[in-house]
Amino acid sequence: MDPVAAQDVLTGYRAPSQLVLDKVIDRVDRHCAAFIALSPFAALATADADGWPDVSPRGGAPGFVHVLDEHRLALPDRQGNNRVDGLRNAAANPRAALLFLVPGVEETLKVFGTTSLVGADDLGIDFTEFGRPPRSVLVLQVQRAYFQCGKAVMRSRLWDPDTRVDRGRLTPFGQVLKDHCRLDTPLPDDAALRAELVTEL
Repeated sequence: MDPVAAQDVLTGYRAPSQLVLDKVIDRVDRHCAAFIALSPFAALATADADGWPDVSPRGGAPGFVHVLDEHRLALPDRQGNNRVDGLRNAAANPRAALLFLVPGVEETLKVFGTTSLVGADDLGIDFTEFGRPPRSVLVLQVQRAYFQCGKAVMRSRLWDPDTRVDRGRLTPFGQVLKDHCRLDTPLPDDAALRAELVTEL
């Protein structure tokens, strides 16, 4: 991207209002904590040492991300595909962000900071969920937090039941994996794949 051309494009945007600037805080206050306590889903954004980004979906029971205090969040790492891209990134580049969603709520919460990776027992907290302890815990030292307005969720109609997509409109995921991995043999059907995932939660 041409930096000069990009700056020319950016000049077409109006300056943010003072309210938009002032809503950024340096901690997790009671409003942020209440939102996190109701959130069953977050997206973890990290980047490797060269700056290449990754966004990883994280989920659990509401409040699966623990508020340790105003300046620290704890994100347990659950059983996944063992790529651990986000954790490897955090080990190389500690800057990270979390985007929290609450079903039915149009606003989202963004929290930025630096990370440290600790053992599952290092914080003296029982992080057991779905009958299993986490493999590790990512601690985010909070530097910025703010609520994002609901325009994107409103435009997408994300929580509108009428916009739910019938899974049958997409290729079965087993076939997607077969094609992407160039496998000669078919994988189990989606029902079998989902049943296997449930046992690993």
